[in-house]
Amino acid sequence: MYNFVFQNTTKIYFGENQLEHLGEELKQYGTRVLLTYGGGSIKRIGLYDKVMEELKKAGLNVFELSGIEPNPRHTTVNKGADICKKENIDVLLAVGGGSTIDCTKAIAAAAFYDGDSWDLVTHKAPVTKALPIVTILTLSATGSEMDSGAVISNLDTNEKIGLMHPLLQPKVSFLDPANTYSVSAFQTACGAADILSHIFDCFYFTASKKMDMVDRVMEDVIKTVVKYAPIAVKEPENYEARANLMWASSWALNGFLTTGGFQAPSCHAMEHELSAFYDITHGLGLAILTPRWMKYILDESTAPQFKKFGVNIFGVDESLSVMEGAERAIECLSDFLFKTLGLQSTLTEIGIDDKNFKVMAKKACWGDVLQGFKPLTPEDVENIFKMCL
Repeated sequence: MYNFVFQNTTKIYFGENQLEHLGEELKQYGTRVLLTYGGGSIKRIGLYDKVMEELKKAGLNVFELSGIEPNPRHTTVNKGADICKKENIDVLLAVGGGSTIDCTKAIAAAAFYDGDSWDLVTHKAPVTKALPIVTILTLSATGSEMDSGAVISNLDTNEKIGLMHPLLQPKVSFLDPANTYSVSAFQTACGAADILSHIFDCFYFTASKKMDMVDRVMEDVIKTVVKYAPIAVKEPENYEARANLMWASSWALNGFLTTGGFQAPSCHAMEHELSAFYDITHGLGLAILTPRWMKYILDESTAPQFKKFGVNIFGVDESLSVMEGAERAIECLSDFLFKTLGLQSTLTEIGIDDKNFKVMAKKACWGDVLQGFKPLTPEDVENIFKMCL
């Protein structure tokens, strides 16, 4: 405990009208830019035109990869890598949410690999080099704009796996809360659930001893999401709400909150199987899973932290017994996710049954035991999936 190395090299331009610096930042790395984005929302909100104007002003040569999926595919990574090789790309510019940024990170590494990008994701081949990455964020959720990780899906094998390497850390990220005004109430709520899960999963709920200072910061980031997510859902152009969610998203997973320790992210491991098999929105899967996971692992060892969470975040009565306080905390989180934010509360509601649960549970545990706040066997994970029906 307390021994750690922390380094985050991403330069952040936060706020409105910061794109005037885009050209100068990109030109540090070359003149041939691959612009990556998703289904076209950046064109509908006018962001595409603003970006292209800045790129043209800077005299950059621009190539494009559009249509990046919400759960980015390794096949799309391959397409991007092919463009990079063919066009001698110098720098990547990802404009979008976590999926676009994740895909772009994998492209950055695959551009220097001759085989299938899936080899890099599954560690059959090492990441040895990567193109520099600049991002323009449009969705507050994953924190990918300020970390070195990416999650890529393979629909052929029903797998969704994380790829992490220091070379995948974005060089520069532009965070303008106004670019998230058009994000739907549903996606805003899912993003909030994702932010919370990053904090819960990685180190807030842990069996290890924690540094009190970091624990307090985690709670403040959680309270920020609890306060501002409902406002952003109801008032999509509330700049204060969008700004707070955007910065919370970045700090939830930029490495600072895991200083002093780290553990296997249980809910993320389980949700990756849901997304891999059913291609659902990541944050929604996390929202459905998290309260059930808490309830499943609730015992004398976990109850004190759950109660503390309830007291400090939702104002649960501190005079309640430890177990009663913990149970009330789980209820409060469920109410926040499903009533306040309006997310669907069961897998049944989104068309998922139990036919793949056994194989999904085994994959989530990599066939063994999923280490987290409480170790989970495949049988445990299958039971949690069933609780979500």
